[in-house]
Amino acid sequence: MLTSEDLAFFSVLTSSKSLAESARKLNVTPPAVTQRLRAIEEKVGVRLIDRSGRRLVLTEEGSLVASYSLVVSEAIESLVEALADRRGAVRGHLRVAAPHGFGRLYVAPVVEAFVREYREAAATLHLSDHPTAMNLASYDVVIHIGEQGPRDQIVTTLAPNPRILCASPQYLASTAPISSPADLARHRCLAIRENEEDVTLWRLTGPSDASSTVRIDPVMSSNDGTVVHDWALAHQGIMIRSEWNVAGDIAEGRLQQVLPDWQPPSADIIAMLGARHGRSARTGAFLDMLRRSLKPLPWRAAQS
Repeated sequence: MLTSEDLAFFSVLTSSKSLAESARKLNVTPPAVTQRLRAIEEKVGVRLIDRSGRRLVLTEEGSLVASYSLVVSEAIESLVEALADRRGAVRGHLRVAAPHGFGRLYVAPVVEAFVREYREAAATLHLSDHPTAMNLASYDVVIHIGEQGPRDQIVTTLAPNPRILCASPQYLASTAPISSPADLARHRCLAIRENEEDVTLWRLTGPSDASSTVRIDPVMSSNDGTVVHDWALAHQGIMIRSEWNVAGDIAEGRLQQVLPDWQPPSADIIAMLGARHGRSARTGAFLDMLRRSLKPLPWRAAQS
């Protein structure tokens, strides 16, 4: 009869590319892994893994055992986490997803500090161009910059994030002056195609809540914000970027705000919480640390 320890071992085995990799994960020798696998196969009376090639290939029976192993492992993890939460213990595996640029600069240091403070916790940080497109149920926290998403989603705002029209001083000095939003249609504009949004329609709010909509014809566009940022620094045109991303460039004179009395819609920095882990002690502790790291806003504090 298979035990929960057998299923936990098999779950590690099936998530590995080789016996050597699973041995490293389990902190044992490869022969010990082979011996344990043979013992499990003897218990069930069938071969679970085809070991004739370099990669581990599950047999049909092995796939069945793997599916049950995953269910049991998740159930045990959930039980242990529920008991830990009852006593307020911060433990378990924290899983965080975040955008590449913001995640690298402002989330990664907090993940490192979290694991350093809470020795019973581990962490995984997944950086993605589109973190909200990922399976939210697989993560404790998904950091997102922009609209809040589905209404039934658990969301908490971490920091305000105005977006700014800007270009390099060299570009602005070499072209016609910009005195109103309508002038933008006659300028070289750079667009970021991050989702299905119509990125060629720029909406701006000005003095006394006046509004203006401008249809631009981008001279260059990309789905990578860093690329567009680099193009603006290379004097190629006007872009809209988050304050956190350009505050340093504006303070150092590499970029200059365009039409400072007119602002694009803000894109606040929010945390979307997985339903299964939204109230866990580790999620709460991590969010507390992340909020503290963003007060005062580091990109503004650096300029003061």
